Amino acid sequence: MTPKMEVIVGPATEKGAGIIPSPSLDQVREYIRASKSDNTIRGYQNDWRQFCGWCELRHVGPLPASPETVAAFIADCAERLKVGSIQRRLNAIAEAHKAARMESPTHSGIVANTMKGIRRTKGTAPTQKTATLIEDIRAMVDATDAGLIGLRDRALILLGFAGAFRRSELVGLTMADGTFDKDGLTVTLRRSKTDQAGAGRKIGIPYGANPDTCPVRTLQSWIEQATITSGLMFRSVNRHGQVRAGGLSGIDVARVVKKLVGRAGLDGAKYAGIHYGPDMRPVQRLPGRLRGQS
Repeated sequence: MTPKMEVIVGPATEKGAGIIPSPSLDQVREYIRASKSDNTIRGYQNDWRQFCGWCELRHVGPLPASPETVAAFIADCAERLKVGSIQRRLNAIAEAHKAARMESPTHSGIVANTMKGIRRTKGTAPTQKTATLIEDIRAMVDATDAGLIGLRDRALILLGFAGAFRRSELVGLTMADGTFDKDGLTVTLRRSKTDQAGAGRKIGIPYGANPDTCPVRTLQSWIEQATITSGLMFRSVNRHGQVRAGGLSGIDVARVVKKLVGRAGLDGAKYAGIHYGPDMRPVQRLPGRLRGQS
């Protein structure tokens, strides 16, 4: 069993001279784990266990699995799972076979056609939340508290939508990640969900025409009034208005949005917390784009 195989299907039980000794094997395993996010690895492991359990009940082998077995498996899954979950199980099966240096049955014609039929029957359109309109963002900004908490919340809302950041990206920003100049703000994302290699990318946020809803000016005001000079850009604030050293979590930011949506009298069912990421991109759906009309 290769190290990558162990990551997906579990630890090896074989003993003997053919097994690579530690610590070499441990080091390789760590690099393999780093090639995919922890959530992806856990998902593969769970999906592989589901497939193995299904195969065991039907007295068929999971590794190597025949194309007919995999096609029957996903057809059975289609009775209770969404298309995305079925595709994830296929990915796990493919990874397990690739790790074992075996040809993956997921690329066969019978599996491909079965999956195609499932997609056509069940549909693949994601049930995304409705993109927030400029008027809604302004209503949320108007609903913020007075003082530092309100200023921080306005900075979160405006910067989040202007840059289409994920919650994890937003709360992970540090002072070293933001550069202000005459054109606005340049944010450097050191690492994100879509950048597992850590190459980083830069996002430009221009000044808005309206100072009250300008993400750049609002962020500058928050930083200055909170007297933040280094470390995390967004911090927690206690009920006495004191800025704490600790940062926010993605859940904290989602709570801020939920609070403001309620105060503004907006439909909470239309919002996905503050998930601004690439699969949402609400800013790009707005007329004229928020970036130029704030």
